[in-house]
Amino acid sequence: MARRYDSRTTIFSPEGRLYQVEYAMEAISNAGSCVGILAKDGVVLAAEKRITSKLLDTQAVGVRREKMYRLDDHIACAVAGITADANILVNTCRLQAQRYLFTYQEPMPVDQLVRSLCDTKQGYTQFGGLRPFGVSLLYAGWDKQRGFQLYQSDPSGNYGGWKATAIGANHQAATNVLQGDYKEDITLEEAIKLVIKVLSKTMDSTTLSPDKVELATLSRDEEAGKVLYRVYEPAELKPVLDAVNADMTKEKEKENK
Repeated sequence: MARRYDSRTTIFSPEGRLYQVEYAMEAISNAGSCVGILAKDGVVLAAEKRITSKLLDTQAVGVRREKMYRLDDHIACAVAGITADANILVNTCRLQAQRYLFTYQEPMPVDQLVRSLCDTKQGYTQFGGLRPFGVSLLYAGWDKQRGFQLYQSDPSGNYGGWKATAIGANHQAATNVLQGDYKEDITLEEAIKLVIKVLSKTMDSTTLSPDKVELATLSRDEEAGKVLYRVYEPAELKPVLDAVNADMTKEKEKENK
């Protein structure tokens, strides 16, 4: 039945479905997992790296940061889906943020940037000759109006604010873990441990290593009044992963006893 209605982006099926949008979401479900957690003193983003070949130049453009992108001084994002589509949307975000800064001489509010990009994504589901972007994004940001924020958007142009969320492969399993372990007053350090624990539940590997995980945090230096975006290098990430792996091993041993 779907074959009669899925050849065009703009054709609704009798059930009111847009199959091309659903196919784009299915592409994201097969991509590497991304998890975001909103803490009281920052935001944590973590993602699964699918490209792990030893032959890759890890310092090259497009390889060094496979999942994490900085959109502006106060906004960053993690992506799940088709990387080429993500690059277009990231460049669009950066351009909009700089235009706003140039026009109003202040950083663009996070929710306004997310809404603007989602308007663009929705337009690609509305006109013939176009296809939806096969990528979902998690946005982490801070502004003086709302403080720290975490948003998620999908190919349809829909978006929403979250305290903790996951996209990509096994996102439902990740969401279940977040629902059980997330607490309202979570700190940035606790959020880092939780986000790694969630990734370990969604990835195929039994133990996590720096070549399979990307981790970034967004926090704020109150004294300087600056937003700090930090991507963990492998040397910094390894001790954090080892500590979480050790804790999970102890939990399994307790369960087996």
